[in-house]
Amino acid sequence: MCGIVGYIGYREAYPVLINGLKRLEYRGYDSAGIAILNEVSHVYKCKGKVSDLEKYAKGNDVSGHIGMGHTRWATHGEPNDINAHPHKSFNGKFVLIHNGIIENYSTLKDRLINRGYKFTSQTDSEVLVNLIEFLYLKGGVTAEVAVRLALSKVEGAYGIVVMCSDEPDKLIAARKGSPLVIGVGNDEYFLASDATPIVEYTKSVIYLNDQNVAVITKNELVLKTLKNIPLTPEIKQLDLDIGEIDKGGYAHFMLKEIFEQPRSIHDTFRGRVYSEGTELRLGGLFQVLPKLVEAKRIIIIGCGTSWHAGLVGEYLFEDLARVSVEVEYASEFRYRNPIINSGDVVIAISQSGETADTLAAIRLAKESGALVLGICNVVGSSIPRETDAGVYTHAGPEIGVASTKAFTAQVTVLAMMAILVGREKNILTEAQYHHYIKELMAVPEKIESILKQDEEIRKMAEMYQDVNNFLYLGRGYLFPVALEGALKLKEISYIHAEGYPAAEMKHGPIALIDHHMPVVVLAAKDHSYDKIVSNVQEVKARKGRVIAIINKGEATIKKMANHYIEIPESDAVFSPLLAVIPLQLMSYYIAVLRGCDVDQPRNLAKSVTVE
Repeated sequence: MCGIVGYIGYREAYPVLINGLKRLEYRGYDSAGIAILNEVSHVYKCKGKVSDLEKYAKGNDVSGHIGMGHTRWATHGEPNDINAHPHKSFNGKFVLIHNGIIENYSTLKDRLINRGYKFTSQTDSEVLVNLIEFLYLKGGVTAEVAVRLALSKVEGAYGIVVMCSDEPDKLIAARKGSPLVIGVGNDEYFLASDATPIVEYTKSVIYLNDQNVAVITKNELVLKTLKNIPLTPEIKQLDLDIGEIDKGGYAHFMLKEIFEQPRSIHDTFRGRVYSEGTELRLGGLFQVLPKLVEAKRIIIIGCGTSWHAGLVGEYLFEDLARVSVEVEYASEFRYRNPIINSGDVVIAISQSGETADTLAAIRLAKESGALVLGICNVVGSSIPRETDAGVYTHAGPEIGVASTKAFTAQVTVLAMMAILVGREKNILTEAQYHHYIKELMAVPEKIESILKQDEEIRKMAEMYQDVNNFLYLGRGYLFPVALEGALKLKEISYIHAEGYPAAEMKHGPIALIDHHMPVVVLAAKDHSYDKIVSNVQEVKARKGRVIAIINKGEATIKKMANHYIEIPESDAVFSPLLAVIPLQLMSYYIAVLRGCDVDQPRNLAKSVTVE
């Protein structure tokens, strides 16, 4: 992993590839490279940013109408010039870019070494390109057949694009577990890991499925399975505008996306709230709603921020629909032999729709006979295609690696699902049902009021930019928000931070509290408010510095806190959507003040498509 772009057509390939790599920078990477095929293959690659690659390639031959580019997030081998993609085969016949992991690469490498092949990199990807070349030369087959034969011998995940110098008018692409999308133009085709590098050229796309192989010339695309069974390409239209993937005047994508949340939440419930706010419908669940209502247990799976959204979902479903819920890390769920019954409902949450562990967990759940639903942001991605039904979040593209609007959109969908199931089960009265819908519709305007405190939060961040540790405390619906707030700070500012249920502070973390330890307390008024007040007093007694997130007009904690941020009152059900906003802004400004790369934090990738 992490980013793939390819082009074949009438344009000069180099500008398309470089621009595409810049569009993919948000996915996170440590090196970049391109390959252009004219009379011979020209490969330019280096450690660092796409801008470093541009400098490296300047003055060299980059002419040609067919090529590929890659941004790498290191798996096998450290980030350096040699391990960067593209990789050229030993005899120079093939060039390849690859996302994913070849699990049996070591065995294959030994066999190739025994046949005289030499390797320059530490990557599994170089093994694959040499395997393709070996089969091509040994068998006297076409490049396409060599690719299919090679892929039948590898174990693991891949999204690849291949060029062969003997067939200079052709790109070959294939996927298994790593996303690839093909843009269809007039006498030209584009390839990419996602639609962002494609949208400015065409909105007609083909999403490759697992074990699909595409053989592409500038005039034709042939789609088939790995076993050479012909397929009819299904062309879909992108619902994406080029303006959505620009910063729009903001300093960073993350800041833009924080400020987009009133709109993204509104877009997520828009078209799903009817009759002047008195009815709620989720069309994606229409066929499966009876099974969801009858479920004895719901299992929510996700990774990172999506897991935190799932924790909020646990409170929502148990509170509003009175159904037992378990929330699982997808990476643990798939390996621990979980008990899944045919009457269970599994809800998989993923912003990208391509998270490898979540996809594997979905397959496990389906094999066990559970109904599997998806909550996803990216139309056409793998999770919506592999689940039985689901709901899109409509948050729009999220370019910043640290999720912000994805979290609030996911929580919005979970809230709508819980409200709908609660009403169908008669757990909620008609009055309660209408109350929750009305409260949901009020959330965007309330977030707008929080965002107006942006400058105050920035000034507060100045006082905490040099600390080494943070503690986040919350109860009930706000405990998952404490976890999410701590994660945001860790991700983009590299400050160690931990989230805890407030009552658990006395079971260990209180030992850490002194005048050096800022403690963020989520203290919106609910049934546990008095307990939170006691927790704040305990922190202050140990000289801890308190940053409180409180409801407007609250007086008790305001007097005790070193700093406070006010949020509007709301029903507890929707408090996570409000309380998380100041935490996102605080993390953002602390990271900026520390000089961190906010949109592309070190070591992180936007979409984790390998285990």
